[in-house]
Amino acid sequence: MAKEHTDYKLIIKCFLIRLPMSASFFDQLPSTKIACLLIVGVSVLALAGALAAQYGFNLRPCELCLMQRVPFVFGIILGGLGLFWAKFRNSAIGISGLLFLINSGIAAFHSGVERKWWDGLTGCSTPNMSGSIEDVLRRIQATDVVRCDEIPWSFLGLSMANYNVAFCLMLGVLCIAYTIKKMIQRSP
Repeated sequence: MAKEHTDYKLIIKCFLIRLPMSASFFDQLPSTKIACLLIVGVSVLALAGALAAQYGFNLRPCELCLMQRVPFVFGIILGGLGLFWAKFRNSAIGISGLLFLINSGIAAFHSGVERKWWDGLTGCSTPNMSGSIEDVLRRIQATDVVRCDEIPWSFLGLSMANYNVAFCLMLGVLCIAYTIKKMIQRSP
């Protein structure tokens, strides 16, 4: 049993050594408290950017855009808990990494919907259909629908969802690799 555990650690060490940034990057890791602070900061900046686009530049979010904000909110919560609860820091960083990877998946799905590679969510913007025909028509006409399959803004041919795929994938991989490296450093 102990041999299998050692082999597992060896595999993880070999993986981390082969990461492109491994030798210099992972030898100079910040403390877990600083890592939690960075997670909070990055998450706050990501949400601030989304809200600035929404309210400052009138780029209304669709349902998938709103879903991509949720992991950043949890990143703020987890990173904040990690700042004040030392025993939770490694877990907060690892869970944040998983949430960033999930967010990258949501953004990848959204990117595919925008590029018309597959269908998006159905029925997410349907108004209440109860009442008389006149009431239903009034609600439909008053509903401000934001479609997930349209790109309201792009830079260099990429939408915000496209950038979010790369951004969250990078954050997720860094958080997970950081957590694994810290676990290896703590093991005897």
